[in-house]
Amino acid sequence: MPEPAADPVVLRRAVPADARAVADVYLRSFGAALPTVVRPRTDDEVRDYFREVVVPARETWVAEAAGAGVVGLMVLDGEVLDQLYLDPEWRGRGIGDRFVALAKERSPGGLTLWTFQVNEPAHRFYERHGFTAVAFTDGSRNEEREPDVRYDWRP
Repeated sequence: MPEPAADPVVLRRAVPADARAVADVYLRSFGAALPTVVRPRTDDEVRDYFREVVVPARETWVAEAAGAGVVGLMVLDGEVLDQLYLDPEWRGRGIGDRFVALAKERSPGGLTLWTFQVNEPAHRFYERHGFTAVAFTDGSRNEEREPDVRYDWRP
């Protein structure tokens, strides 16, 4: 009987050498998912932030695909699911589902996240995973000045 194929996508903790690839996934994903949201930082500033802050100081996970490199990222900050972005070409393959399962495993007491109100696909995704919208803002407290929504998940 043949052995099952190895999973082509592995979730693992990010290392400093991943910072550029992680930032580039973020930039591609943000641009594709949120074309109407104005980013307050240049691409180079985003890359610096991932290199200097996110990867070294936060619980950063990557989805690494055989032959394609980093195709997704997730950042946890305690009970906050701070970021979850997938390369647009890798959406719809269950990677986001795996990241959410990992986040719930890492924070079994519950999770909170923010997403923009215009990001309807994200709303459907998180609601499918048991998150509930609990607060809506006018965006005055985020850098983008974009109305957002807070979602909570409690087991």
